[in-house]
Amino acid sequence: MQLLSVSRIVRQFDSDPVLNGVTFEINTGDKIGLVGPNGAGKTTLFRILAGLDDADAGEQQRSTGLRVGLLEQATEFDPESRLIDEARAGLAPLYALQAEAEEVARQIAAGPAPAELNRLQRRYETAQAELSRNQAYNLEHRVDAVLQGLGFRREDYERPIRTFSGGQQNRVLLARLLLAQPDLLLLDEPTNHLDVEATEWLEGYLVDCQAAVLVISHDRWFLDKVANRTLELHRGRVTSYPGNFSAYWRLKGEQQEVQRRAYEKQQEFIAKTEDFIRRNHYGQKSAQAHDREKKLDRIERIENPQEIIGPSMAFTANRRPGDWVLDVVELSKGFAGPLFENISLRLPRGARLGILGPNGCGKSTLLKTLLGELPADGGTVRLGANVDLAYFDQQLASVEDSLGVIDAVRPPNNPLMTPGQVRDLLARFGLRGDVVQQQIGSLSGGERGKAALARLAATAANVLILDEPTNHLDLWALDSLEQALAAFPGTVVFVSHDRFFLDRVAGQILVCEPDRWRLYDGNYTEYLDSKRRAAEELAASQSAPVVNKGTAASGPDPRARGEVRRKRKFPYRKVEDLEREIAECEAEVAECEARLAEPETYRDGQRAKATREAFEAAQVRLRGLYEHWEEAVELN
Repeated sequence: MQLLSVSRIVRQFDSDPVLNGVTFEINTGDKIGLVGPNGAGKTTLFRILAGLDDADAGEQQRSTGLRVGLLEQATEFDPESRLIDEARAGLAPLYALQAEAEEVARQIAAGPAPAELNRLQRRYETAQAELSRNQAYNLEHRVDAVLQGLGFRREDYERPIRTFSGGQQNRVLLARLLLAQPDLLLLDEPTNHLDVEATEWLEGYLVDCQAAVLVISHDRWFLDKVANRTLELHRGRVTSYPGNFSAYWRLKGEQQEVQRRAYEKQQEFIAKTEDFIRRNHYGQKSAQAHDREKKLDRIERIENPQEIIGPSMAFTANRRPGDWVLDVVELSKGFAGPLFENISLRLPRGARLGILGPNGCGKSTLLKTLLGELPADGGTVRLGANVDLAYFDQQLASVEDSLGVIDAVRPPNNPLMTPGQVRDLLARFGLRGDVVQQQIGSLSGGERGKAALARLAATAANVLILDEPTNHLDLWALDSLEQALAAFPGTVVFVSHDRFFLDRVAGQILVCEPDRWRLYDGNYTEYLDSKRRAAEELAASQSAPVVNKGTAASGPDPRARGEVRRKRKFPYRKVEDLEREIAECEAEVAECEARLAEPETYRDGQRAKATREAFEAAQVRLRGLYEHWEEAVELN
């Protein structure tokens, strides 16, 4: 069922419209990622959809009674209200209905006159039916599940809101919105201020919830897990792509390459035809020239694809260090209590070490201890020969608000760097034009982040220490940063909650686990594989039967161990039959992807829509077949 559609939406603040003919629809069950460069108008579009701003032109159609919930980036709280009060506010209508049902029950118990009793009984039955429809008999459990999923502890529930940080207050807003359960969730950067564990919980919640979801996010791993469609907003227009972020990124690249080749081929044909017409306009072949001129007028021109190009970031190193750059032996640090203890590692030249852990576990403190900005409580940190360190602080303190961009980016170790050289460097990090003439304090978060990265590059250090370098960067700047770090000849140590970034950059991951800090070889995917294998081995060792000597070697009886074989979700089918159907479905998905990459598909709106629908249906069927196959392998 269609929940909302927008058609030809226009919103203009100056000479160039931010939104210029935006058209798309949202249906029941849609989980849509909205992507686009910083400043493309994503938040403006959200405000229009939420009714907080009006479009200059265009129209919206909404299903009857549609409830839309917007995740605001800031709001005013009663400073004395408690966390639990603000979370319960999302369920206020149901709490009120519960209170009404209880009051009516008390009135019935008082023994009113028959006519009044009948009226109260009807009122009570109506309230109970509404509570049952909304599954409102476990409201406290729902509040508890959402708050703990977002990283709050039970001991936080009674704390006044004013005692929480800004990031924690944003999490309260998210909790309240999720508990309200609107029909359409508009989420603007919902993973900001969430650690990996809370983000993974949110992913599962959004995938399983009944609401349609439209989400703006720079977290590509999150978009891969949640989205089944992707909308790209660029130059005022929206283009729809089937699938999650990775499918969008691949499909867009394929389409652009096909369109670019077609455009170049057509331009070559046009140039040759125009040359023939010029040379033969009045000669013996004038009739042919005139005929080609008419054909050229009728030709449907292919547009040069409008690419979103990320900045061409790059980092260099002035000199080559020794074979190892950092030697850490039994390093410990704490404040009120220990943050980390007895960390030991030796980083070779060229290493890529990612540091991962929940909020507050001491990741930033560890970086500052490695840098020598904080004294260690125990252990030692030694630098290798010819090591030059440079630090990217997530608070962006390296670029002072009061300085102009050029002065802030010029590093102390290179005072002779000319303004022209600084401008060239800034351009490589995506800062051009009037932005370069401003003060750092007037820049947006993304612009300040790029300026801090440019300053880091200007130091030409051979060891980069990065604390959350992906904050505020759009998807194309993130891709550029990952490529720049991959090409960097030096060593990189970084803290990040961005799992996609960890996956593409890290060669080792140092993880804060409940019992200790542990070092894993490989990127984020390989770290997850290591954790999965360890969990499987532990489960196997715990469930392995103990066989007494002399006992027959027949298989263990699950009933004797109190185990319950899980019920089938799908009907019985042979594994081989499922594998054959999976192969056919995968081929169907690939065929749809190929058709979606052809420009001809988009010249017929109905054909494009039918192809997208076929692609999405095949993907849904394929996911079901994978689940069926896994069950068959386990239970057959």
